[in-house]
Amino acid sequence: MISSESILKTWNKFNDFPMETLTKVWFYNGGSAKKQRDVSLMREHREQFGMSGNCFDLALWLLDEFKRDGVEAYPVGHNLGSEEAHAAVIALNEKGERFLCDLGDQWLSPILIDTKSTDYTNEKLSGFFPAARVHVQDHSSGTEIHYHRPNGKVSKQVFQTERIDMDTFLKAAEHSQHLIKNHPLLECRIPYKSEIAHWEFYNWESFLSTTEGLMKDPKLETVEEWAERIQGKTGYNKVVLIEILKHYKSTQL
Repeated sequence: MISSESILKTWNKFNDFPMETLTKVWFYNGGSAKKQRDVSLMREHREQFGMSGNCFDLALWLLDEFKRDGVEAYPVGHNLGSEEAHAAVIALNEKGERFLCDLGDQWLSPILIDTKSTDYTNEKLSGFFPAARVHVQDHSSGTEIHYHRPNGKVSKQVFQTERIDMDTFLKAAEHSQHLIKNHPLLECRIPYKSEIAHWEFYNWESFLSTTEGLMKDPKLETVEEWAERIQGKTGYNKVVLIEILKHYKSTQL
């Protein structure tokens, strides 16, 4: 179920890229009419401020890197044009087998979704998603993933795996970048003991998801304290974080 070295080589460039809506708000208020950033601008923001982006940003950036590295890949997604929109990428190995590459949900590694492949297994697998074992199966809309948590809870998600043409995808991305919610969100993968865990900041709370269970962080009161905590997890520019978080605070007054 593990992808080829060629896919992993590109994927691993993004190991320390969070998924977040902080950059989205910051750029939305920056005055540009076009809200979906080009990959070249994303690279500049990453270099200057340490920022990454939301699921559409990450999918477009990953597609660009796959193209540079000679790996065939295309965009996929579901609920495009709505508040529930989600974007990901399908990459093909040398045999033409498809692998789901989802930076938006902070997967640890791409996973095989072709159930007829000789490498496919319907077992619950560790090492692909933080703090959960995953099980891949076919669905009438594409692929269904089951997430088995340490506490016994099981959730599932359906991925529409049909290729989306780039014009349609870019329109959906632009639409998504115009949808501004009142609650800040950031998710990232960080080392914890012998695993890579999932840290999340949402609506002024943060917690770590591990195979040992959920660990809530102490609450913080000030924007400056939150900026310091987020910077410690992501390396984002603290001054920019304070600016973004102050904006979120002002919208909730």
